[in-house]
Amino acid sequence: MRRALDALYDGAAALAGVFMIGLLVMVLLSVLGRQLHFDVPGTDAYAGYMMAAAGFLALAHTLKRGEHIRVTLLITHLRGTRRRALELWALGASVLLAALAAFYSVRLAWQSYAFHDISTASDATPLWLPQLSMALGTVVLLVAFVDEWVLEWRGQRTQPASDEALHNE
Repeated sequence: MRRALDALYDGAAALAGVFMIGLLVMVLLSVLGRQLHFDVPGTDAYAGYMMAAAGFLALAHTLKRGEHIRVTLLITHLRGTRRRALELWALGASVLLAALAAFYSVRLAWQSYAFHDISTASDATPLWLPQLSMALGTVVLLVAFVDEWVLEWRGQRTQPASDEALHNE
């Protein structure tokens, strides 16, 4: 099961990387178009879609690597049962919030598909297509938070130790 979950997180991160490359291509195409006096309609919209896709698809991988911003002012002063209880509470709240985000993201993509909603920009893209990446990203994030909560509950959760995070707090 651990291998499958890690493959899911890594796969979503790889897909986010593909969308980052697509974003680069859209921006370069837009810049070249301005310099060489040609227009490719929709490059701005597609760049936005790809930026959102990259961000949402990378969420779970970032969480599992301990790179999300955490407010550790209180938890650093707690030890033992109190610290574990606070971690469980925080992860439980995170599971709830991620579940809400996943539910509404999936619902939005489904409604856009059902209503044949299209972009009002010149690209006229069916909106459910870019919304799929948001839905997928939030669902994978929900899985990652449930994974973290279960690991904490079992006492198997490890915090990646990074000196870099200390500089950001």
